[in-house]
Amino acid sequence: MRTLTVLNQQITGCTACSRLVAYRQAIAQTKRRQFMDWTYWGRPVPGFGDPHARLYVLGLAPAAHGGNRTGRVFTGDRSGDWLYEALHRYGFANQPSSTHRDDGLALSDCYIGATVRCAPPGNKPTPVEFEHCRRFLRDELKLLKQKRVVIALGKIAFDHYLKTCRAEGLTIPSPTPKFGHGVAYRLPWEVLLLGSYHPSQQNTFTGKLTRPMFHAVFARARRELSRKSLSS
Repeated sequence: MRTLTVLNQQITGCTACSRLVAYRQAIAQTKRRQFMDWTYWGRPVPGFGDPHARLYVLGLAPAAHGGNRTGRVFTGDRSGDWLYEALHRYGFANQPSSTHRDDGLALSDCYIGATVRCAPPGNKPTPVEFEHCRRFLRDELKLLKQKRVVIALGKIAFDHYLKTCRAEGLTIPSPTPKFGHGVAYRLPWEVLLLGSYHPSQQNTFTGKLTRPMFHAVFARARRELSRKSLSS
């Protein structure tokens, strides 16, 4: 039977997108001044977390000097600082920070993935790159059989989650769910889809996304899962 371990091995070995391969490898060679002593990961970044998770968090793509450096999604950058702080606060992580792959971080009842697994130039994957990576998102969703809540970080992740579900033959509600911060949709396949602005510096530095706003989404996820636990 296929497992997340096997899937993640396939993800890290992928070379399907020549533009992304060239970019991630170039970044790993040139590095950033404060990380010159690092050996960059420089490969596609697999998902991370609890294989029995009921909460699935979907982001856009690894950061050039974050996940592309550390080898763990949302690790080593400001977005990850916000995400893991929230996950820890609401009981999904054993610590509030994620700095490298051997830092002792463990997730409970939560798994994190991305729509594209390589760091893209300008944080903007092309349509073809999204298509190449969709098979990994599709398989990850299939293997996470106990998921009940999906948090999509940003409109791109929100839309690609629904697009992937539609491609798998699931019936999308009409009208189609629209992204917004704090939106919540109960989908026919017993998943609660929550939308959040992405915790990028563009959003957090400008105040478009505040910590109370961000934490409210994870509080909603925790309430939903607590309610399901009581009813099961």
